[in-house]
Amino acid sequence: MSDQQLPNGRATAEMVAARAKVSRVAVSRAFNPGASLKPEKRELILRIAQELNYTPDRAARALVSGRSHLIGVIVPDVCSHWESQEIDALTTALQAEGFATLLFKTRTDYSMDEKLLAYMRGFNPDSVIAFVENVKPATLVRFLDRAVPIYVHYPHPDEVPPAAEPLYDRLNVLQRNGIEQAVALLQGYGAQRIAYVSGLDKSRANTAREKMLRSVMAARDLPPPIVVAGDFSYDMAYAATLDLFRLHGGADAIFAANDVGAFGVLDALRHELGLRVPEDVKVVGFDDIAQSHWKSYNLTTVKFDLDERVRALVRLILRRLSDPGMPALEETLNTRLVVRSTVG
Repeated sequence: MSDQQLPNGRATAEMVAARAKVSRVAVSRAFNPGASLKPEKRELILRIAQELNYTPDRAARALVSGRSHLIGVIVPDVCSHWESQEIDALTTALQAEGFATLLFKTRTDYSMDEKLLAYMRGFNPDSVIAFVENVKPATLVRFLDRAVPIYVHYPHPDEVPPAAEPLYDRLNVLQRNGIEQAVALLQGYGAQRIAYVSGLDKSRANTAREKMLRSVMAARDLPPPIVVAGDFSYDMAYAATLDLFRLHGGADAIFAANDVGAFGVLDALRHELGLRVPEDVKVVGFDDIAQSHWKSYNLTTVKFDLDERVRALVRLILRRLSDPGMPALEETLNTRLVVRSTVG
C-alpha cells in the first residue's frame, strides 16, 4: 500500500525503511540523536522521511522507551518580565535537547489545583520543574509516576534542613554575595536608612530575599531595613515609595524585591517626589532583567544569571534521566551585583 492509499494519508516507518532499503530499527535510530548509526545512513533516512512527510509517533515511542520527552514547568506567572524571559530561554534550551514543554500556572496564592496536577500526570512527563515552592514536593510527587521534580531554592545559612521528604532535585540560588555587595556599596556611599520594597508575602523567594538582606545589614552593623509592602509590580512599588516618603520619613536607599518594582520606585522618586537618583536616594533591584540596562533606568541590581540558571536546570534533567536511581541531585548558582547609575 502506498502512502497515497493509507486511510489517514500518513507515512509509516516501514515505508521509510522500504524506500531507504534499511531496517525498521535503523529508521528509529535515525530519529534518536544518541543512537549509533552511520552519518550517511542517517542522512539518507532523514531525507526520505522528509520526502514522505514522515514523523515518528511520539506516543508509540514513549510506550517502548518509557520516555515522553515532555517537561512540565509550574510557574506563578507567565507575563511578568522575569518569568517570561526565563520560560523563553528554558523552552529554547529544552527543545535543543529534544524535549517539549508543558506549562502550568498556579493560582494567585501560588497553590495549584489538584485536578490540574492529575491532568499533568496524564502526559507522563520526564521531569517537572517547580518554580513555586508552595506546591510542596509531598503534594507534587503524588501526581507523578517516575518523574523526579526539580525545585528552585533560595537557601539561608541559618536554615534548618527539612525533615525526611520525597525525592526531589534542587537548584540552589545563593543570594548572599549579590546582596552583600549591594549593601557594602550603599554603606560606602553613606547610606544608613535603607528600605525594602517587598514582593508578595506568599512568595518564598521574597521571604528569603528579605531575610538575607536583614542578615547582611545586621552583620554590617546597620539598622534593620524599613519594610514597605509590595507585590513585585510596578504600580504597587510606585505607591509604596510615595507612602515611604510621605508617611514614614523616607530613606537613603531602597532595595526593591525585583527590577520591575525598582522601576516603579525610580519613577515615583523622580516624577512624583522630585528627588534625584542617586544623589538623594539610591536604588537597587533584583534579577537583572533585559530592561534593567535601558538608559531610562540604568538600574544597579543583584543579578541572577539567566543562562546559567537554564543550563543548570537542563543538566539536572539530563543527569536524572541518565540514572533515575540516583539520590537527590543539586546544582548551585551564585549572585553578583551589577553596578549602574542608580547607585554612585
